[in-house]
Amino acid sequence: MACSNCASAKQDPSTEPRWRRALWIALIVNATMFGVEIFAGVTAQSAALKADALDFLGDSANYAISLAVAGLALRWRAKAALLKGATLFALGAGVIGSTGYAAFAGTLPEAETMGIIGGLALAANVAVALLLYRFRTGEANMRSVWICSRNDAIGNVAVVAAAFGVFGTGTVWPDLIVAAILATLGLSGGVQIMRQAASELRSAHVSHARPILQGE
Repeated sequence: MACSNCASAKQDPSTEPRWRRALWIALIVNATMFGVEIFAGVTAQSAALKADALDFLGDSANYAISLAVAGLALRWRAKAALLKGATLFALGAGVIGSTGYAAFAGTLPEAETMGIIGGLALAANVAVALLLYRFRTGEANMRSVWICSRNDAIGNVAVVAAAFGVFGTGTVWPDLIVAAILATLGLSGGVQIMRQAASELRSAHVSHARPILQGE
């Protein structure tokens, strides 16, 4: 990422004011949309909306962790990521369970609510992706946050498509299929995060122990 002077070039990117400001805005937007979408998902009986709300919650945790651990040692960032991965996995499992129950109950969700809230979620994720676009070529953490937001916007297209599917077919299956896909992605993401965090923790322990061994 380009910088205006040599001092900023040496600065830790995770402490850059523009980056932190963008994360704060993204955090507020995602936390707000989680509340809106989980409420709409429950009232409209839409598994897809609840699954997408999970994604907003996961992103909120991602942004909050990035803000909280900026500049801290690797082991603390890895521990925070491990907690986030475990939480995301648990939430994904919960959505899978509720999707299975919805399939058994056969309750038809409200397609109109799905379409409206799905469209609102899409607009929110596109806005966040554009906000983070300037950081897409930064270090790994910056780039991963932008990619996450970009992929979320793509996922919202699936939710809107599910709403049209429910409306057009008069069945619950488009909603359930999209919910299962989003929940599975949540499970997979949780596992990947926990694996990487565990690897970073091992690396941090080795790096911490090496000077002691050399001193002996």
